[in-house]
Parts: sequence; C-alpha cells; structure tokens
Amino acid sequence: MTTVYDLPADVLIRKTAEELKAMESVEAPEWAAFAKTGVHKQGPPADEDWWYTRAAAVLRRIYVDGPIGVERLRSFYGGKQNRGSSPDRFRKGSGSVIRKVIQQLEGEGLVENVENGRKVTPKGRSFLDGVAHGLKADATEQTPALAKY
Repeated sequence: MTTVYDLPADVLIRKTAEELKAMESVEAPEWAAFAKTGVHKQGPPADEDWWYTRAAAVLRRIYVDGPIGVERLRSFYGGKQNRGSSPDRFRKGSGSVIRKVIQQLEGEGLVENVENGRKVTPKGRSFLDGVAHGLKADATEQTPALAKY
C-alpha cells in the first residue's frame, strides 16, 4: 500500500486539496480572499483556492510530524520579512489561518486533539493513504517513468 511518504509532497498536496474542496465542512471563510498568510507577506495569495492547498499541507504536516501544535505549524509556514535596508528577519505564519484550518479538519474527523497537540485520526490516515494510492495508480498507468514514486 502506498503511503504519504512514498510520493513528493507537492503532488500529494495538490491532489489532497482537490479532494478537500469536495468536502462540505472544509471551505474558505469570507475573509480568506483578503487575508495574508503571515506578517512577512505583502498581500493575500494569488491563488483563489489557497485555503484548500493550505488545509492539505497542514493535514500532511500533521500526518508526518504529529502530534504537533499550532505554534510549530506557525514556524513551519513562516518566512523572511523584508524590512527595507535593515536585514531580513524570520516571522511566523498566521496562527488564525492554521487554527481555522485545523478546526475544519477536526470537524471532518480527519484530525483530533491530544495532549501534545493535534494528530491524524485513523479516518484521516486512511484518507491521505487513499489519495496517495490513487495518485500512484494513476501515475503508473499514464507514465511508467513516474512509477518510481
């Protein structure tokens, strides 16, 4: 059985975002069109479906590193803030975006709250492994060169 560890992250996240978009409880709030993903960013993301991509990335990160808390996820999604002539400094990503995404994933039953943070439930593990298995099957059928993943 193919797991999350067997595929490149970008391919898996893209496909998982499409699957999450089809779910009812995971949807972008009204303010997502105007929100930045961190203080280090100049403006909101250009992609209209960035909420689902972030949700898929957070779900994968919890699967790989879980149990994990919001603060560690903020550090992971942070970046360098341009301070003009002063040297750049690292800034954490938006905690509100990560919290809302995690709450939606918990509502769907893919993530649960434990003592040390959040971890993926068996349903979430099955969901991600199913997406990975489907991607591997599609890649093997379309291009045998991609079968190495």
